[in-house]
Amino acid sequence: MSGSGPAATRVHGTLVDVGGVGVLMLGASGIGKSECAIELVRRGHRLIADDVVTIHVDKDGDAIGESPELVRHYIELRGIGIVHVPSLFSPDSVADRASVELVVQLESWGDGEIERIGLERQSVTIGGVDLPSVLLPVAPGRNVATLVEVAARNHQLRAEGRSAAGDLDHRVSESLRRKQ
Repeated sequence: MSGSGPAATRVHGTLVDVGGVGVLMLGASGIGKSECAIELVRRGHRLIADDVVTIHVDKDGDAIGESPELVRHYIELRGIGIVHVPSLFSPDSVADRASVELVVQLESWGDGEIERIGLERQSVTIGGVDLPSVLLPVAPGRNVATLVEVAARNHQLRAEGRSAAGDLDHRVSESLRRKQ
């Protein structure tokens, strides 16, 4: 299976398999996508693609992401240079492709309106497929890799029909109703 067919879409981003969830990180050049990815790999997750992600839609309508063969399993880290991820971490630290299930848009702190509660689900369309999306503000001292892990786990819970924000909203509403 190759993403090089005519229906393929190329995006500037980084794709990591985070606990079984294909997370596509998007954001401006230099925002920290590659650094976040290498930290996720260090934690046991798998790099799929860095810098260029080729996405195609499979027969089931799922977005599948992979790296162009020429740069597969390489990542550029500013200040260090280009590294070969499986040579540094292990062959298990990479995979050739993953289903893109969540888009994490990294943005400089203060550049956009950020969802604070989580009741509203955002989405982006890539290659004709609507994908759930979260916007994460990046600032010095924020542990973006941890936030991406939490976003992936929260996405899994939502896929199972569970929502912490929805649960809390229900609890607060019930409490207010009982007081009236």
